[in-house]
Amino acid sequence: MDALKRTPFYSLYSAYAEARCIDFGGWELPVQFTGIVKEHEAVRQQAGLFDVSHMGEFMVSGSGSEAFLQKMTTNDVSRLADGAAQYTLMLYPNCGVVDDLLVYRLGEERYMLVVNASNIDKDFQWLQEHLTAEFSGVSLKNVSDDTLLLALQGPLAETILREVTSANVAGLKPFHFIEKAEVCGVEVLLSRTGYTGEDGFELYAPVDTAAALWNGLLAAGAPHGLTPAGLGARDTLRFEAKLPLYGQELSAEITPLEAGVQFFVKLDKADFIGKDALVKQKEAGLPRRLVGLEMIDRGIPRSHYPVYADGVKIGEVTTGTQSPTLKRNLGLALIDAAYSEIGTEIYVEIRGKQLKAAVVKAPFYKKSQGVKAQ
Repeated sequence: MDALKRTPFYSLYSAYAEARCIDFGGWELPVQFTGIVKEHEAVRQQAGLFDVSHMGEFMVSGSGSEAFLQKMTTNDVSRLADGAAQYTLMLYPNCGVVDDLLVYRLGEERYMLVVNASNIDKDFQWLQEHLTAEFSGVSLKNVSDDTLLLALQGPLAETILREVTSANVAGLKPFHFIEKAEVCGVEVLLSRTGYTGEDGFELYAPVDTAAALWNGLLAAGAPHGLTPAGLGARDTLRFEAKLPLYGQELSAEITPLEAGVQFFVKLDKADFIGKDALVKQKEAGLPRRLVGLEMIDRGIPRSHYPVYADGVKIGEVTTGTQSPTLKRNLGLALIDAAYSEIGTEIYVEIRGKQLKAAVVKAPFYKKSQGVKAQ
């Protein structure tokens, strides 16, 4: 059995007596430091610090880089200015999803891609396979092993960050970044992005700067309630905000239109891989849709639990839990589009019993509105 990979922060976890690590896609990562609900609430109310260094980073540079990324991704790379980023997807020709990712424009013909940890090798190979003669001027480099990534998330993230940097974080708009910002004495790429539904920042830096950043940020954030947070809270936070997770809401078998992320698919731009299949699916009508659900009967929906209506299986839960913010049993489910209207009565099979639920609006939580009533 292969040894689990560890991030540059692994040795720092031992300072937390309640820290618990799990195997996450071949990585030994903390599911919690002090408790999932406590960490979740800290991010919603103050701030949390996440080690997400397992994510992958690729550098794309050289003549034709923009055209190459236009072909490989669904969003419109040409709309990016230097210092801006966008969420996007890579698709197979049948419009299933290779991965969802971020594209950072560092400069003219110079980009950074941030991909999911479990897909690093697959994504890199996919990109390499499409570096045809047409894109002979494009260089592709995997810098994942040399790069750490921290996510500082929550309503007090900016307040905390201002104490350890002279960079103009207050003026940094969402999905924009400063390529060379000094934080805790370390030069980082500082980005106003995240995966929690809250305001926040992500910091990319060389792996040998891990201790300086981790300790410096936690010391500055201590008076503001900053706490280290693990994968458990990361998952419940992104779930409440309906941010998709590859392998659950997105996959080679689930298209962007079915997953409800069509905003990041620009069908009006030049050809990209998967476009023809997406156009056909849109014209034919979606067979399935990702919906929110709330349990009416007592029970917690979990990933892959079957969903029924009118006595037949109509899909399955992709993610579900008892929402720490809303204190209700909620889920996301990919189901037959005929049953996707808000208020539709459906049933989730939990421990062999079909329990009543209803289709509800999602996302369940929005930062601008606070807790969202159903």
